[in-house]
Amino acid sequence: MFREERGLLLASLARRFGDLDLAEEVTSEAIEAALRHWPAEGVPARPGAWLLTTARRKAVDRLRRDRAYAARLAVLQADAERDEALAPAADAAGAGELPDERLQLFFTCTHPALAAEDRTALTLRCLAGLTTPEVARAFLVPTATMAQRIVRAKKKIREARIPFRVPGPDELPERLPGVLQVVYSVFTEGYAASSGPRLQRLDLAEEAVRLARILHRLLPAEREAAGLLALLLLVHARRDARTGPEGEPVLLEEQDRGRWDRAMIEEGRDLVVRALTGGPAGPYGVQAAIAALHDEAAGVEFTDWAQIVALYDVLLALTPSPVVAVNRAVAVAMRDGPGAGLALLDALAGEPRLRAYPPYAVARGDLLTRLGREGEAAVAYREALEAAGTEPERAALRRKLGE
Repeated sequence: MFREERGLLLASLARRFGDLDLAEEVTSEAIEAALRHWPAEGVPARPGAWLLTTARRKAVDRLRRDRAYAARLAVLQADAERDEALAPAADAAGAGELPDERLQLFFTCTHPALAAEDRTALTLRCLAGLTTPEVARAFLVPTATMAQRIVRAKKKIREARIPFRVPGPDELPERLPGVLQVVYSVFTEGYAASSGPRLQRLDLAEEAVRLARILHRLLPAEREAAGLLALLLLVHARRDARTGPEGEPVLLEEQDRGRWDRAMIEEGRDLVVRALTGGPAGPYGVQAAIAALHDEAAGVEFTDWAQIVALYDVLLALTPSPVVAVNRAVAVAMRDGPGAGLALLDALAGEPRLRAYPPYAVARGDLLTRLGREGEAAVAYREALEAAGTEPERAALRRKLGE
């Protein structure tokens, strides 16, 4: 309950006080107070409201001790009196325990004025509730480095007076993709770790799914928020089958589909329909539709590769990218044969971004092997081995070379 309420508390207090550090400190103090009082006195009927009231009091006490905040305190007291006057009417209407202001915090943490790496770090710290050492491990940097990064982001918000608010209808189309991209980046690192001893970081992947659920709940009319959640669910549903007993990667065609999470797949499929209904498709909705086709098939041989290629054509038009082009080439190989796919991959050989992208070399190695060109395949696998980030990937590529 504390984990869920923490984000609500932090968002509400950050908006009210305009200071993330203060909001974090009094949120922690309120939870600490609950851990002291609730075991003896019982959990209150409205635990979220209890925590918010306690945190507000602690914040006001701190501000009273600092004369520099005297003017702000007068505004806060007026706000508190207004909220108290409105509280009975809200209770009578059956309002929730806390106003859900996390959406404001999402847009604050991902403001374009912040550096891209700082946006993701701040989102993990404030909205996912990870500690600074946990965020540092996610980025594979020292804790001190991450602490400086988070402090820098908070300072930028404070000094640039970045508002704690949801963008208006005219700004939302421009700002929402940045919010979705941060959540997607967190999931990507969890789904396929960039380095380290494990292929998957399930803790990060699950936090990304949780954040995507919050975003979809707060923005139910935004089809790309539905598309992102659908994509994450449909991919995360395969998590248990993606690695073998020793943590080694298991390719899609070799996975035990009986181990896929069917409830998660059904939820994702329903969201895909919502994401693709009512207007032109967005990139997350299209990627989710591709993932749904994979999840629906009883096996690789039953997959609708023609439709997947057509969806990649749409995705490539929406977001031109060499990575999307690689994925499309693999789908073409499954539809038309390895020679057709290899020709498309070879046409991408000059793309600088693909030199350090192991899946490109792995795909070439696989198609070359199918064509009986083992010597060239070995060269491709060696290139992939040099670029591979995790030990399970390297071990699997060494086995491929051995074969």
